[in-house]
Amino acid sequence: MTHRTTPETPSISVPSPSIGLIIIGDEILSGKRADKHLPRVVELLKARGLQLAYADYVGDSPDRITATLQRAFASGDIVFSCGGIGATPDDHTRQCAARALGVELALHPQAQALIRERMQDMAREQGVPYEPDRSDNIHRLNMGMFPVGASIIPNPFNKIAGFTCGSVHFVPGFPVMAWPMIEWVLDQHYSHLHRVAAWIERSVIVYGAMEATLTPLMERIEQSYAGVKVFSLPSVDHPQHGRHIELGVKGEPGLVELAYKALLTGLNLFEAKLGPELVQN
Repeated sequence: MTHRTTPETPSISVPSPSIGLIIIGDEILSGKRADKHLPRVVELLKARGLQLAYADYVGDSPDRITATLQRAFASGDIVFSCGGIGATPDDHTRQCAARALGVELALHPQAQALIRERMQDMAREQGVPYEPDRSDNIHRLNMGMFPVGASIIPNPFNKIAGFTCGSVHFVPGFPVMAWPMIEWVLDQHYSHLHRVAAWIERSVIVYGAMEATLTPLMERIEQSYAGVKVFSLPSVDHPQHGRHIELGVKGEPGLVELAYKALLTGLNLFEAKLGPELVQN
């Protein structure tokens, strides 16, 4: 998010691309495994002054995966897709990505070289000769079959690359692999979007108010300060504050300070009972 201000004119905000996350796998939807990607990706983005706009969870259904990826490609958003890029029968992501793009799969030369390096490493570790034509080694090359035109994402854990098509980035489902690969993409491709310490939240605890009553004030704040988001988090059983609303604004620091002052002024007009004020960077 960028803006320019002058003493006479309001701030003008230029939105950064939206960032999305797709998490693929029946094991997540069945509850067999708990998703760890969402909270970690939020952390990785936050460390760079970025925010996640949405997340989609998709089971191992080729039609659903293809439809989800078609939306991702058409959106122009920055999207990270986790899972399903292996070479077992329940891995469909590579094929679905190609289908969504209307292209063929092809063995990527760099991915092939890295897979062969990995196989040689494994043979040395096991103390056996490397046999490139052995059936299981040939099968492993399928993990380098990417949509035509894709570029690779290095995998520091085991050299089995992920891939990028446009602004959609595909990584394995294993967190130990996926997270450093997502960091690499963020730092190699999107460093120009990083706005470290350029996004803050300011909020206040409001007792005894109703969200419906405060909605007009929230709408006025967003209309007056383009680029600032107003949020309302009601609670009915908080152990410290009981029934209350955490009402706040988030965005770039300069805009947030102005918007927050306006928010407090509006709350005072409502004669709302205010509690602690909160700041989050």
